[in-house]
This record gives sequence, C-alpha cells and structure tokens, in this order.
Amino acid sequence: MLGIAVDESMVEAAAAALAVEAYRDGRNLISYVTKKLDYADDLEKNYKRLTEEADKLFARRADVEAQVRKDMMKRITKECDAWISRVRVIEQEVLELENEFKKGTKRTWRKRRILSRSTLSRRMANKCEELHSLWAEGRVETDVVVEKPPEPVRVINSPRTENKPSLHWAIEEIRGHLRDRNVKRIGLWGTLGIGKTTIMHNLNNDEEIANMFDIVISVSVSEDNSIEKLQRAILRRLKLNVEGNNDQSEVAWRISKELENKRYLFLLDEVSETLELHRVGIPEDEMDSKVVLASRYEHVCYDMEVDEFVNVKRLSDFDAWKMFREKVGRNINLPGVEEIARLVVNECAGLPLLIDRVARNFRKKDNINLWRDGLRSLRRWPDIKVQGMEEVLEFLKFCYDDLDDETQKICFLYSALYPEEYDIFVDYLLECWKARGFICDVVDFLEARDRGHSILSDLLDVSLLERSKKMKHVRMNKVIRNMALKISSDSKDSTFLVKAREGLQEPPTEEEWKGVSGISLMDNKLHSLPEAVDCEDLRTLLLQRNHELTLIPESFFQSMPKLQVLDLHGCGCRSLPSSISSLTSLTALYLNSCRDLMELPADMKALRKLEVLDIRGSGINYLPVQIGHLLQLRCLRISLSNSCIGSLIQGQSRFAQISQNIISRLRWLEELTIDVDPHNQWWDGVVKTITKEVATLTRLTSLSFCFPSVDCLKIFVTSSSLWKNFSFTFRFSVGYHECTSYQILEHFEYEISRCLKYADGEGVDHAIKKVLAEADAFELIRHKGISSISEFGIESINKMRGCLIEGCTDIEFIIDGTHATEPSLGCLEKMVIKNAPRLASIFAGPVHSGSLGRLTTLSIYKCPKLLMIFSCGVIQQLSELQHLRVEECHEIREIIMRVENSILEPGSLPKLKTLILIDLPKLRSIWVDNSLEWASLEGITVYMCQSLIRLPFGKSNASNLRYIKGQRMWWRMLEWEEDGTEGRLQSLCIFSQ
Repeated sequence: MLGIAVDESMVEAAAAALAVEAYRDGRNLISYVTKKLDYADDLEKNYKRLTEEADKLFARRADVEAQVRKDMMKRITKECDAWISRVRVIEQEVLELENEFKKGTKRTWRKRRILSRSTLSRRMANKCEELHSLWAEGRVETDVVVEKPPEPVRVINSPRTENKPSLHWAIEEIRGHLRDRNVKRIGLWGTLGIGKTTIMHNLNNDEEIANMFDIVISVSVSEDNSIEKLQRAILRRLKLNVEGNNDQSEVAWRISKELENKRYLFLLDEVSETLELHRVGIPEDEMDSKVVLASRYEHVCYDMEVDEFVNVKRLSDFDAWKMFREKVGRNINLPGVEEIARLVVNECAGLPLLIDRVARNFRKKDNINLWRDGLRSLRRWPDIKVQGMEEVLEFLKFCYDDLDDETQKICFLYSALYPEEYDIFVDYLLECWKARGFICDVVDFLEARDRGHSILSDLLDVSLLERSKKMKHVRMNKVIRNMALKISSDSKDSTFLVKAREGLQEPPTEEEWKGVSGISLMDNKLHSLPEAVDCEDLRTLLLQRNHELTLIPESFFQSMPKLQVLDLHGCGCRSLPSSISSLTSLTALYLNSCRDLMELPADMKALRKLEVLDIRGSGINYLPVQIGHLLQLRCLRISLSNSCIGSLIQGQSRFAQISQNIISRLRWLEELTIDVDPHNQWWDGVVKTITKEVATLTRLTSLSFCFPSVDCLKIFVTSSSLWKNFSFTFRFSVGYHECTSYQILEHFEYEISRCLKYADGEGVDHAIKKVLAEADAFELIRHKGISSISEFGIESINKMRGCLIEGCTDIEFIIDGTHATEPSLGCLEKMVIKNAPRLASIFAGPVHSGSLGRLTTLSIYKCPKLLMIFSCGVIQQLSELQHLRVEECHEIREIIMRVENSILEPGSLPKLKTLILIDLPKLRSIWVDNSLEWASLEGITVYMCQSLIRLPFGKSNASNLRYIKGQRMWWRMLEWEEDGTEGRLQSLCIFSQ
C-alpha cells in the first residue's frame, strides 16, 4: 500500500463505481471488486516487477546488439530485426507507465483515483508478462540474431558433362590448374552457345573442387559489367548485410574482409569487359584462392591477367550426335531417320546452342517426310528461315555487330569466300586483305602485316574465326560462314558468288558473274571458263586447285578492270591468256604449284600495281626477265631447280638472264623467298650471283633462302646489314638436305621467325656462329667435327628457343659446361635429339643456375650410348619441363639416376605432364621409389620396356594422373611397394596387345 488515508466515504464511492463497472461488464460484483482492490494494493509490487523485467529485457537487447555489431558484415535475420523493433516499442510503453506511476506518487490518491490505481497496476502486470516473453525470445545463443553462414557450395541445376568429352576435357583442364598453387586466375573463352556456362556450372557442382575451397561462389556478371550489381550478387551469396550503404569502396572492403583467411573460388560467368576485381572486393593474392572467368572474348582474359587459358572448342561429331539424339527423343528411332539425323547434326557445326534449338524443332517431326524436308530447309538456310536457326543467328550476329570498325567487318566477310572448315594460311589471308585495300593508308608490307594481325586477332577474339590445328592457319565454321554469306548478300561492297568445293565441272552462268565483288570457285573440277563475262565490279577471283582447268580463254580477263586478287595456284593451266594484261588493278597473283605453266606472259609489265607474285613450284624454274619490270613488287616467291640442267648444257639456259640484274631492280621488295634444290652442287655459282643481288636490296624485311654452302651465306651476312635488324625475319638453310621445312617448329604453339638449318657441315664456322647468335631456332644435321654445340660459343646459342640435332656422329654432349662461366641455353624451350650414336649425356660438367630453365619439351631418339638424361644438377633446373620422350636408347637404365641425384626434392619436375618411354630394353626405373610428388603428371606411355617392373607411384603421389598406356603383359609383371596402388591406377590403364 502507498500509505494513503482512506475514509469510509472514499470506500463507499469506490465501491459504487466498481459496482457500476461490474454491472456494465455483467460480472460477479464481489469477485470483481475484490480483484480490483487487489490490483490497487499490488501497484507498488507490480511497478517494482515492471522495472526489473524491463531491466532484464533491455540488458538482453544490449547483448543482441553487441552480437550484431560483432557480426556487422553478416545479414541480420528478419526475425531479429522484428524483435529489436518490438523491444523499442515496448520500451516506450514502459516509459509511459513509469511516468504515469511517478506522477501519481507526487500527490495524494483521492477516492476518485482508486480505479486509476487499480487499472495502472493491472496494466503493469500485463506489461510484465510481455517483457518476460520478449526476454525469452531474444536468446543470443540461437540463430535468431544472425543467419547461418553461407553453405560452401550452392548446387546449380545443369546438364552434366561426363558424357560429353568435348566439354568435360575443359573441366579436367581447369581442375588441373586449380591444383597448381602458382595459378591464381584461369580464363575460359569461346563463342556464344559453345557450352561455357555448362562448364562453369559443372565446376561449381564438382565435389573434388568443393573440397579444395572453403566456399565456391558462382556469379553471372551482368551485360553492363556493373560492379554494383556484381557486388549485390556476391553479398547475397555471402549473406552480408550492407543495407543502406551505397559506397562501392565500403562494400568492397566488407566483401574482402569476409573472404579474409578463407580459401575461396570465384566462378565469374559471362564477363564481357575487363573487371578490376579489387574494386569488387575480391582480394588479389589470397593464398590458395582462385578465380575462373568465362568470356566470349579472349582479350578479356588477357586484360584480366589470367595465368592459364582454356579455349572451349566445338563438340566433336560423337558428342554432337549424342546430344542431338538425347534431345530429339524417340522420333530418332523412326525407320530411315538416323541417316538423315546425322546429316542434320552436321549442319549444326558442333555448337551446343544450335544443336539444342534444332533438336527442339526436329523433336516434333514424327515421320521421315518431315525429316527430309527439315534437312533441305537447314541446307538452304540462311536463304530461308528455319525455326531455331534464326535465334542462333541473332546470337552470333551480335559478335559481328560488336566489332569495332568496318575494316574488321569487311575482313571477316571476305573470309567467307573460303570453304567451311577450310584451313586458311594466315600470311596469304593478310596479303589478300591488303591487296583488296582493306588495310589502307599503309605503304610498307611489314606494317600492313602487323595491322592485319591485329584485325585477325580481333576476329579470333570474338570467335568469328577459329585457330586451326595447323600452325599459322585459321578457319571458319559452317554456321558462322553461313551467317557471313547472309550478311554479305545484303552488302553493296561484299556481294559474293561462292561455289567452292561443290564438284562443279561447268562454270556458273554468265548472269551469276554479274554485279559481284568476290567469286570463289576453288576446289572444283572445272574444265573450262566462259569466253567473256561481265565482271565490272569483280575484285577477287579464287580458282585455285581446279586441276583440270588447262586452258583459260584469251579474252577471259578483258572485262575485269577492278580485279585485285587472282588465285590460280594448283590449276592445270599451261599458259596465261594475253588478256591478263587488262588487269591493271591486279595487286596479288598466285601461280604457285601450277606445274604445267612454263612461262609468264610477255606483257607482264602492264600489271604495274602488282605487289605479290608467287610462282613457287610452278613449271617456271628460272628467273623470268618479266619480273624485272614489276617495279612495285613487295613480295616475290620463286623456285630454282635443277630441272633445266639439260638446257644449260646445251647453252640455252635461261639463267643467263640473271646477269640482267633482275632482283636488284626490285627496289621496293620487302619479302623474298627463293627455294633452291639443294641436291646439286652446281647451284653454288648461280646462287652466289643471286645472293649478291639480294644483298643490295634496301627495304628487305624477310628472306627465306637456301644457301648451298657456307660461302654463299657469308656473301649475304657480310654484304647486308638489314638481317640483324630486330624486325627482320629469316629462314636460312645452309648445305644439302632433303627437307626444306623445319621440324623443330612443329613443336611450337607460336611462330618462330628466325631459323637456321645447317646440314653436312664440319667444325665451327664464323658465319654460322654469327647467324646462330641471332636465330631463335637451330637445326644441326649430319654435322661432324664437334663434340657439343657449346663449341659454337655459349653466347651464340643462348638466344635460341628451339634446337634439333640429327645424325651428328661426333656429338658426345649437348652442352659441355666444363669451361662455361654462365648459364647455358637459358632461353631454350624445345629440344629434339635424333640419331646421335656417341651421345652419352645431355649435360657434361657443372650446371650453372638458369641453364635449361625454360625447357618445356625434350625428345630423344636413337641414341645407343646414352646412359643418363638428368646428370647431377640438371634436374634441379628443369622447373618448366612438361614433356619428356625417350625412344630407342638401348643403354639407358634409369631415367633419373640415383647416383647422380642422391638428394632430390619431392617437388622436382613440378610441371612434367607427359612421359613417353619406348623401346628401352635395359630401363629398370624412372625413379627409385615413390618419394617424388609428380604434381602435374597427366599421362605416361610405356612400350617395349620389359625390364621396367616398377613405377614411381604410390597411394598418394601423381594425383593428377589420367592415363597409363602400355602392354597388358607388362602391366601384369609390375611390382608395387604399397598395397592399394595397383587398384588405384588400374582404372587409368589403356592397354594394347
């Protein structure tokens, strides 16, 4: 009680008021009044309880808010937000009750206040219950305050790739890169619809990859590469709460802070422009964390400084058929449909997106008539609309529309003149682009090539052209080419007549020749051409490899005044018509491999704009005097052979024309190729004369020449100063050899522009040393008189990137480091050694740090006395070696000799991917035990190595091994140091009998 005096009149008044209230509520008066009086008596008690419950609740709220501040980067749960809001509301209500109570204590409670006291006490009692209930809800130890941490992997529904090797290899490749601690960023690129997103989703779902990281974050980057949108997607994945904060830098800091000390994998799909990852919040150098990005553009991967590139190729025929069959379903089994269906798949050019769309269309075709009609429609596309194809065309045309300028677009369209999947030689294509005037405002041929390579790179970058398997070749797939032809049909400047590889025996009608700028009839069976055609706008005519085209009508070229590119190479023509003199705009003429063409027309000087002339391998095996009149020639390719020795003996040799200084008159000449038959030493005198003339050319930037002797080489290198210029490219063959090509270049993935081949020489010549010092590739064939290539001088061989040694009978070591004071072969990447009967070791003497430090490929064949490959100290230098092949070396007993490598780090040969061992009858071991990690080894091939009964693999090393190729009998004879190893490796075996 509050000690308030209560007289009888007050009680009576209160009782009367209560009676009225009870009457209104329809309640029992006695109990109602009693309860009200009890509330009034308990006012002080309820007030005390109210303050205690409020203090408890507000203390718990303080704990919750402290937890929130501690996990400020986490997203607070909606439940927690609602609880804190309710506490704020009830706090205000408690404050109002306290104020009302304190106000009542300042004055004496009168009779009219007894009801207020009771009501206030009751309200306090009820509020105490609410306070206690809220207090119970706000338990910090539950998940009420913050959400659960994000799951390590959020599985994405996606087609699996295990049954699609054409896509699954990319996952295998990326998985291998993810294991490499030195690889931080991986770029996956390829054209639209090729399957990049499917690959990225499968990477996200891969269990092995998930075990490598604490969290895998897969995000599709928006079309506009918005950092804000990308950050929001990452925040949602990480469950971070940054509501109300629009500062990108602050958000990036919070993301970075959350990823701190975590092993993360970011999978960024559909990256269309360069992203600065640190601006997003992705740390640059977190240990063991990785980023895989997928883009349509190769340049994006370069700009984002990826460590490894993975180019997604089109589906193989097998995978394409399998995918199409699965998506079409039961109608594929209709009688007679399969043969048609395979032709339908062929029209899809291995593009998963296109296969999907076409399969949807054909899924509805329930009889063979519809299938045949559908195939006809596909083959006529893009002339007629085909459901599914039009959608894909719009996808692909986006890449075309995305090109920066009209030059890139017209160069792309020009490439459609060649057949689908045809390997186009890059140098030839760039020459045609220049001859057509696409590369304008450029005078120098070298600059034009450089500009052309930039354009080509842009087309490759957006996958409108593809790199071929052949070095320095590109190709265009069927669908892209159809799109290009459709675009060109609507173009004023690039209207084409293209009937390449169609088996034509008769030329197109005269009407078809009209109004086109480009005609391609290459690779057909044409016997003849029209007498005359109206081709006023024709600028390109491709007739190459019409072998049966033996005669071109005299007036054929008369109405082609604008023709700039004429390609007749490989045709059967025996002569060129006089009307060729009408081609006053002709810039490039290809007559190479026209074996029946014995001479050039007399009036060649009319071709005053001609810049490119190629007559290699034709019947013209001399230096025609007409060439001396082509003063604008920039590029000349000719062959000189011994097929006219008979006419020389008769005193009628056309080589007498050399004295007329034909080559020296071509003062604008920049690129010169002269193929010389090296088998007959009679050529020395002739070639010396030519060499002196070549040395007078002042604009030469590229020379491919066969020098029959070192003396001829000396004439050039002492008379010309151009060949040492950094921009000068050369291929010099010295001596008599059977093959003019360079075998070592086949091992490179990029172009090598300075090569020296030296055959049948002896000892060390100063001119060879001089050229060797500038060469990137060196082939030494059947050389005598030296025991190692070190004798050419370490300073002369240290620039080379590729080296082939073949048939050198006196070679005992490749490098003799006994007297060396500096690293040897520090730039060498590829080395091939063949038939070296005295070779005992690769390296002799001390090995200086840096020697062979870039070597990636080592192949050794037929070296019967070779005892060791990795002598003491060599293996430590081979940190980049990826491919090792040893074949027919019958004395080798150990690949890595224990006596020479007693202390060997487990991480030796860290990048070795393939090991091929063939016909090594005495080979006992690769390495003595299982101590090496073989961290990058993917495959091992063993044949005819009957003494090799142990492999250096245990239960835990060589974790990236994908295959073991060998004979079944050899596998059964193997012994194992650890139980379980054989079982682990058995599934990787590919056996032959």
